[in-house]
Amino acid sequence: MSNQRQRALDVVQNRTTDRVIAPSDKISDFFAADVFDTNKMRSALAPETFSKVQNAINKGKKIDVETANQIASAVKTWALSKGITHYTHWFQPLTGSTAEKHDSFFNAQKGVEILKGSALIQQEPDASSFPNGGIRSTFEARGYTAWDPSSPIFIWGRTLCIPTVFVSYTGEALDYKTPLLKASDAINKTATKVCQLFDRNVNGMSISLGCEQEYFVIDRALYNARPDLVMAGRTVFGHHPARGQQLDDHYFGSIPSRVYNYMKDFEIECLKLGIPVSTRHNEVAPSQFEVAPLFEDINIATDHNSLMMDVMDRVAERHSLKVLFHEKPFAGLNGSGKHNNWSLITSTGVNVFQPSSSAKENLQFLTFLVNTIKAIHDNSGLLRASIASAGNDHRLGANEAPPAIMSVFLGSQLTAVLDALENNGDLQVDKGDNMYMKLGIDKIPEIILDNTDRNRTSPFAFTGNKFEFRAVGSDQNVAEPMTVLNLIVAKQLKEFYDMVSQRIDKGEDKKIAIVNELRGYIKASKAIRFEGDGYSQDWEDEAEKRGLPNVKQSARALDAYVTDSAKSLFQDFNVMSALELEARNEIQHENYIMKLQIEARLISELGMTQVVPAALRYQTKLMANGTGLAEFGLDNSHVKTILEKVNGHINTIQTQIVDMNKERGQVNKIEDTRERAIAYSERIKGKYFDAIRVAVDKLELLLDDEDWPLLKYREMLFLR
Repeated sequence: MSNQRQRALDVVQNRTTDRVIAPSDKISDFFAADVFDTNKMRSALAPETFSKVQNAINKGKKIDVETANQIASAVKTWALSKGITHYTHWFQPLTGSTAEKHDSFFNAQKGVEILKGSALIQQEPDASSFPNGGIRSTFEARGYTAWDPSSPIFIWGRTLCIPTVFVSYTGEALDYKTPLLKASDAINKTATKVCQLFDRNVNGMSISLGCEQEYFVIDRALYNARPDLVMAGRTVFGHHPARGQQLDDHYFGSIPSRVYNYMKDFEIECLKLGIPVSTRHNEVAPSQFEVAPLFEDINIATDHNSLMMDVMDRVAERHSLKVLFHEKPFAGLNGSGKHNNWSLITSTGVNVFQPSSSAKENLQFLTFLVNTIKAIHDNSGLLRASIASAGNDHRLGANEAPPAIMSVFLGSQLTAVLDALENNGDLQVDKGDNMYMKLGIDKIPEIILDNTDRNRTSPFAFTGNKFEFRAVGSDQNVAEPMTVLNLIVAKQLKEFYDMVSQRIDKGEDKKIAIVNELRGYIKASKAIRFEGDGYSQDWEDEAEKRGLPNVKQSARALDAYVTDSAKSLFQDFNVMSALELEARNEIQHENYIMKLQIEARLISELGMTQVVPAALRYQTKLMANGTGLAEFGLDNSHVKTILEKVNGHINTIQTQIVDMNKERGQVNKIEDTRERAIAYSERIKGKYFDAIRVAVDKLELLLDDEDWPLLKYREMLFLR
């Protein structure tokens, strides 16, 4: 056995489990202890100052310099009382991770701790050093982080963290948060206008989001012994273990003690940060788990998901573990997603996706339901692009996750309601008639939260009082798909409001106008609705007949961002300009290329420096054994058979790697980023990755276990 593999396994055998003690038996005693939340702000600020902060959060009002100084002073005092010495603007650049630069409160010239309002509100990181898609040249360094008062300031580690947006010197968004805030504002405005068709008291909408986070956990020593996990986040080689997930015994099973203590530890840290984690369990694959928080405002929920992933990663180090967020770290086992549960709540506290005992509210429910379905139908390509990544390509459509075809699942009863509404024909309402009863809307309360089965193969499923976007990848910043979802629904709601208003202006009764408009939408968007098995080939064939796109490669799916219609959509709602969209498209294609480049290099390096040499050594043993048998006149045909198989796989690996590296040289000469990304997808990944892997994995089954250089799946995945 290779020294590195043996040392790693020896280390794991000597691990001990440390008990984790919570700060208190009652979570309420320490929840949000490290957050400068509304209650702490109210206590620390003068009423007038606190009111200005609330106006900034709720109404988008600007904070003046004097107010900023008062807030900064209060924040600094609170942080110092907690033993904090540094602060940072915490932002989410287009790297896919969070970013921070720590500055000290201590001012050496004055000999005191200082935090000015100007430092709270704005800082200036280097915008050319972060992905910008050509918006900033190398010599044009200036960019700005600007405080987002709607997301609470918090303490993580020994640093005060101030959530911010990140924009270029010329104002273009260089992060995920800025477009999300703008798209959320867009849907707030259009959804409020639609709600006012039903209730004039509604003066705003909040977008609710709950993110179910799936992940793998393995021992850190085992992780460090697999260069592909360290460098790419996934194993490029590895044969399926004899026992994987086929017994279904891991799902919801007893949580291993080391993982249980790790979960408890990171949950405590999350709760101190105000992240309302509430659910933990084993997922389907061995060493796969899930954590889910309660629903929150979409901006805060998005920040909390990014922060939680950082917390999980750092806390894993305390337990000598490594958490894996890659969508497919182990071939042949279920990948990991991030199910985004999305809903809209009125200022009066009504969830517009919740069927009601009120017939009027049920018409409102149908209005938002049908408009959301229509938005998905009309913008399915853009929604698919929002979850495009090199990692997610391994997971989507792999008979364990939703396919790349966007579709909506409603359940049989709700489907029947929409079919009936569509087929009612022209509704004739006489004086005294109950229109709601004629439409059957008064029966909608029968569709309660759990009376229809869930469809785990659907990428976008209605689950009782919310939609669950299941196709989002586990390693993805959820701001991107949520920006697109908010924006396409905002557009659809605006069109609906305008059309209904035109009908009303022509003398049509408001309720009849709403119903007639919905009836047309139901018919126009019927193709996107699917109730069956999304994993099946039958669905792919049916989707093609319906004209639904099935773009399996991210490199091609990303084209949806730069169509004329997408540019108009983003510009019309002031979310992003055409320049920003083109820049992001460039960044995403570059990121896709770089990840496949890294994986190709790993395949080449591990194949040629570890796998082939190990196979050649084993081949030498076989030849010696065969020769010895022949000298004694014994049958050595079985040795020859193994030798031929080993030799064949060695030749395949060497030939394929040489050819792949030659073709990479040609692909790297392609100047157009999109074309180069497609070439990497088709000519490198599609042509060579699996072919080389099959040969390597076959060798894993042929070589003496002591001679195999790489840690095996069975050694990494059954953590106890």
